[in-house]
Amino acid sequence: MTKKANEFQVTSKINLKKIPTSLILEKSDKKMEKELKKVRRELGDLQNILYAYGKYSVLVCIQGMDTSGKDSLIREVFKDFNIRGVIAHSFKKPTKLELKHDFLWRHYKALPDRGKYAVFNRSHYENIIIARVHPEIILRENIPHINSVEDITEEFWTKRIHQIKNFENTISSNGCIIFKFYLHISKEEQKRRLLRRLNKPNKNWKFAPEDMEERKLWEEYIQNYEKAINETSTKNAPWYVIPSDHKDQARLLVAKILKEKMSTYKDIQNPSLPPHLEMKLDEYKKILKE
Repeated sequence: MTKKANEFQVTSKINLKKIPTSLILEKSDKKMEKELKKVRRELGDLQNILYAYGKYSVLVCIQGMDTSGKDSLIREVFKDFNIRGVIAHSFKKPTKLELKHDFLWRHYKALPDRGKYAVFNRSHYENIIIARVHPEIILRENIPHINSVEDITEEFWTKRIHQIKNFENTISSNGCIIFKFYLHISKEEQKRRLLRRLNKPNKNWKFAPEDMEERKLWEEYIQNYEKAINETSTKNAPWYVIPSDHKDQARLLVAKILKEKMSTYKDIQNPSLPPHLEMKLDEYKKILKE
């Protein structure tokens, strides 16, 4: 697979309906799996250097419709990372404590330390995607002057988008490298994956009747994803639209984009020992061999 990261990066307004959900397969599944293993080992090496360097952190946001493959992608792409240097967060319905704070609070809390990766399985973007499809969610936040769905105006959503962009600008300017991936699947592929959940007993637990109701809102979700991506893909916090009807292909694309972009940070290097310690290395080796 020879495609470059910038072929999937959103740098101008997009129309999701015109972007393919799959690419022509240039390699077999086995060859893609083999290439993924190679790329993720290289990513693991880069992560170790990032950890030692200790000045940058990395935030990877994974978004997509239900069944788009978020969980399995995270499992496969980050498999060779040192566990001390990466943590995945899956954001579900906010807790009572989280609802006592602003909508970004729980995401701030989950940000990675310098030297580490954080992977958000769903992210702060749920607050302008799911919440826009189901605005009654906003009422749970108990925000002043928002007493009914009618109070949630277009101005409200514009402000919330600005808050998200400010959040990302702040963490980016303080050394957090941001990747945002939208896993782009077709409605037909989602149907196949939902049927698979129903047909395979060991996958039944993943199915919920609500999935069928949400599927009816497909067009509305796509419109809101498109709007969010178009309004928040910036130089320091870019979106990448990943064709995801084929899971192996999507995993490889994400891994290659991460590796390609992280390799551009030439200042991230293993730190050197202070000169006074480096001068004594031979002495320490001699002591240990005695």
